[in-house]
Amino acid sequence: MCQQTRVDTVIPYYERFLKRFPTIATLAKAPEDDVLALWSGLGYYRRARLLHKGVREVVSAYGGAMPSDASARLGLPGIGRYTAGAIGSIAFHKEEPIVDGNVKRVLSRLFVIDTPLGRSDTENAFWEKAQHLVRGDRPGDFNQAMMELGATICTPTSPRCDECPVRRHCRAKKEARVYELPVVLAKKAPKIVQVVAVIARAVGDDDAAWLQRCDQALFGGLWNLPMMEGEGRDDAQEALRKAGLRGKLSSRKIGDVVHILSHRRMHVEVWTAVVTKQRGTMTRRYVRHKALKALGVSRLTQKLLATGAPPSEESCSCRSRRAHDRAACG
Repeated sequence: MCQQTRVDTVIPYYERFLKRFPTIATLAKAPEDDVLALWSGLGYYRRARLLHKGVREVVSAYGGAMPSDASARLGLPGIGRYTAGAIGSIAFHKEEPIVDGNVKRVLSRLFVIDTPLGRSDTENAFWEKAQHLVRGDRPGDFNQAMMELGATICTPTSPRCDECPVRRHCRAKKEARVYELPVVLAKKAPKIVQVVAVIARAVGDDDAAWLQRCDQALFGGLWNLPMMEGEGRDDAQEALRKAGLRGKLSSRKIGDVVHILSHRRMHVEVWTAVVTKQRGTMTRRYVRHKALKALGVSRLTQKLLATGAPPSEESCSCRSRRAHDRAACG
């Protein structure tokens, strides 16, 4: 959960997750919808799906016990070098390194690693130094101390060098290069993506919407409104068709939503549609708003549904519900 996400954001999700899934066995038995529902709002949903898949493999291949062998751990879905090292050092007390963003900052200053972050030679240097340092009887404590050092003392912009326990060994401090390191390449501007989304409902029903399970990588496994890249009414109609829904699309969009992801800036046109009687399927269902918490629903979908919520009496100039249903007000 902490990958690409702040700890203070994660804590309430973590507590709810462990309360619902206190053991590997309970998580392995759970439907994917339950897992994604508890992850909803954290983003990077691929993490949740891989965690679920990996836990199921631990149960089926290793009897529910996480393997202590590093190569076996690396063979599990969702486990890379960082996660394998965290499990190995903290759970099994093995001399296995951990390298995250905080550790990279500490190592880059401690040893003056001044090649750009992200390059293979830079990453190899980090792991080599981390492997050399993680020695002794308490490798898990050491790894966690390195992460904490980077998070609280060796910070990006205001490092507290005078309080640092390893300041005497820090080459960057000796060479007055602390603020130069690590070398970070300029980030690319997020890609702008134009999207249409359709809030499709039965006539006169403002308390539900048709959702479809998305198989694309971005929102894989989540339930979303019918949507696709594009703009304008024709593309909105096509998104409705691709979702297997037949109905009358609104004559104009009801709003625009901007949703920012790490590498994308999504500009979403929101349309509505009145859908004739349809049957749900494994990948399409009509969902009441109160039931959304039981599903894995992206934050974007929650924002879009809020856009399509009926206006209050104070804000609506329509004289009747029928007038509002005819889109007489904005």
